Amino acid sequence: MTKKAEMRALAQRLFKAAVDAADPALAVREYLRSHPPAKLPAGGHYIVVAIGKAAPAMLREALLHVPGPVTALGVTHHENAQQVAGASILTAGHPVPDDAGFDASKRLIDLLSSAGSDDRVLALISGGGSALVPAPIKPLTLADKQMVNRLLLESGLDIVEMNMIRQQLSELKGGGLLRHAAPASVTALILSDVIGDDLRAIASGPTVSPLGTRQKAIESLTQIGVFDALPQRVKTALLSEDKRDPVPEGKNHLIGSNRQSLDAMKSAVPEGWTARIVCDHLIGDVSDAARQIIDSALELKTDGPTALIFGGETTVQIKGSGRGGRNQELALRVALQGDELPEGWVFLSGGTDGRDGPTDAAGGLVDDSTLERMAQANADVVALLANNDSNKALAAANDLLITGATGTNVADVQVLLLP
Repeated sequence: MTKKAEMRALAQRLFKAAVDAADPALAVREYLRSHPPAKLPAGGHYIVVAIGKAAPAMLREALLHVPGPVTALGVTHHENAQQVAGASILTAGHPVPDDAGFDASKRLIDLLSSAGSDDRVLALISGGGSALVPAPIKPLTLADKQMVNRLLLESGLDIVEMNMIRQQLSELKGGGLLRHAAPASVTALILSDVIGDDLRAIASGPTVSPLGTRQKAIESLTQIGVFDALPQRVKTALLSEDKRDPVPEGKNHLIGSNRQSLDAMKSAVPEGWTARIVCDHLIGDVSDAARQIIDSALELKTDGPTALIFGGETTVQIKGSGRGGRNQELALRVALQGDELPEGWVFLSGGTDGRDGPTDAAGGLVDDSTLERMAQANADVVALLANNDSNKALAAANDLLITGATGTNVADVQVLLLP
């Protein structure tokens, strides 16, 4: 194996360490072993619901610890379809909501609404839940929510701002799950895919108070110039008074995060290497993030083999019709500036859920020969990037990071390896 091949393999091992550290089953197990679920009062039963990309794994583990009788329902993305003994698992579209998600949200609301004061609800929340259970407020339609979601994904807004807007239009987001479960008590175990771990933003906060108000949503949408492009029903809803009941109190517990995965990557760096977590909040536009990564390598003036580790969730402004995602575009942008780095560098950027944008790739794995391979494949990198077609560009160099669905999600991780 060549030195370059060894470094590329190391980058992939570090990515796997990040994913393994976000194992949702292990996180649920550790929490419920130290905090056993309370016994039910006479006549009561447990309702266990799981929403997000880690739903099956979290639900499977939780059912080993929750006393019966139990009714369990999970909603995850189509690519993560799997059976869980004792539970119904529904699949839905992500990142764009679909009819299956619309139907799943109705099933979820019906189940929660059946809870009484003697029942207990355990909610297992992970990233991706926002799109998986769209549940539009009346009189909005699924098509309305899909249009809003598309505009938000193309806007360049960060995930917190997007989820603040989504909360105003949903029956389940921004504490909506608590409303539908009342009067039953609700405990939520949350796996964070949001940098900073604001529980109100993870899966759009179904078990916590909302991030903002309808007026704040209008201001954000107006600022990015898309309010007028919204469906008329959405504009009318945002301009009307929110008369929903106050959000009941819930018990929320964070059981996993991006920072834990970064620590695991650092621990997995082999002996003889220097390992540094440079930034655990890599956010903003991918062009700025790529520049930050390059500058970090230049400023640190590393001596000997070094692994520079980053984590966060960047954004992409969609200006073309190509396919890609924030991790693929970030990797491509680093490759385009890689001539500033020492010869022999390798860079990986990947989503811990195994999916980056509407593609089958988790991200990109590039090195100092990536541009040469693209040229040999007659790929016009600049034109592809201008069309947001990072997937095609990376595929030309055989530099796509493809892992399949991982069953977890704690945002994105990056590593720059310097020889």
